[in-house]
Amino acid sequence: MPVSLSVPALAAGLLAGFVGFASSFAVVLQGLSAMGASPAQAASGLMALSIAMGLCGIVLSLWRRMPVSVAWSTPGAALLAASALPAGGFAAAVGAFLVSGALIVLAGLWKPLGRGVAAIPAPLANAMLAGVLLGLCLAPVKAVAEAPVAGLAIVLAWALMARINRLLAVPAAVLVMVATILLTIDLPAGLLGAAGPVPILVMPEFSPAAILGIALPLFLVTMASQNIPGMAVLNVNGYRPAPGPLFTVTGLFTLAAAPLGGHAVNLAAITAALCANPEAEPDPRRRWQAAVWAGLVYILFGLLAGTATAFVGAAPPILIQAVAGLALLGAFAASLQAALAEPASREAAVITFVTTASGLTVLGISGAFWGLLAGGAMLALHRRRG
Repeated sequence: MPVSLSVPALAAGLLAGFVGFASSFAVVLQGLSAMGASPAQAASGLMALSIAMGLCGIVLSLWRRMPVSVAWSTPGAALLAASALPAGGFAAAVGAFLVSGALIVLAGLWKPLGRGVAAIPAPLANAMLAGVLLGLCLAPVKAVAEAPVAGLAIVLAWALMARINRLLAVPAAVLVMVATILLTIDLPAGLLGAAGPVPILVMPEFSPAAILGIALPLFLVTMASQNIPGMAVLNVNGYRPAPGPLFTVTGLFTLAAAPLGGHAVNLAAITAALCANPEAEPDPRRRWQAAVWAGLVYILFGLLAGTATAFVGAAPPILIQAVAGLALLGAFAASLQAALAEPASREAAVITFVTTASGLTVLGISGAFWGLLAGGAMLALHRRRG
């Protein structure tokens, strides 16, 4: 049957695509760089993620005729930024991305694994996420101390826009950051010539340390902080798709993006709310158009990933980190609140949080794994006493 264009859905999709990319691309680049990616590899990864999540959202929305929004894993990127460089460098990180993607596919196909992830105590999962996010959330304060004028301008733009429209607060901070850099930094000649990034294939290496320290925490964070909330947003807006096939498809697109440097593709939550609510389109049967338009915007941004990466590489790192930290404040607050909500598990959650946030690395395995392990041991000990 012919499909009539929904103008509200078009507007919602364009806004969702812009917000989804602008609010967290700096976090993605920070995470890939921390894993040892060169600027060219980081640009390839950003391009792969943008195109993969755009295509994935389009495929799922057309298939299900629902506004299934897809995004990269922002908490996963923050996890990478807070983790130690794996022994095998970026090749080992790519191997971990592939393992994480395979686990997401398996969680969609094999229900016991999906139930097992859901059975992880929510306070511990949220405490691990809060510990991962803490370092980047401190960056805005450090930016004000190191570069007072630029740092204050970015923070004030974010705070003032948050009073008007919270969804546009981080994009406003991004625009101020761009303006500040253009006015104060001598950018390299031919920056716009980097608009078309070259895909770089990375041969993966599989190491036990990277699998335990990167792949497993990345899988857990992506499932607990992205895929499950993404399903909840759809359910709240009256859509009831079977979760397994959606998880499987996002895992397959993760596997496709990983060899080019992409870390994780998953269901979206914030941008899903933009596309799935009645303001996007009064008729719920036509809201899928919003997610399709958002997917097209992501693909366009993916083709411009080279410019974004080159610009970020030329900017003072603290300003990029400040924008990333502002983008993650809401997630940090929500995860910390959820981690400490239950008195019975509060002590175990605190142990998980401080262990993860400490940056502890043992046997090449990052603090996120050890934090979850330490908190789980404390929780088991308390239950045994009870």
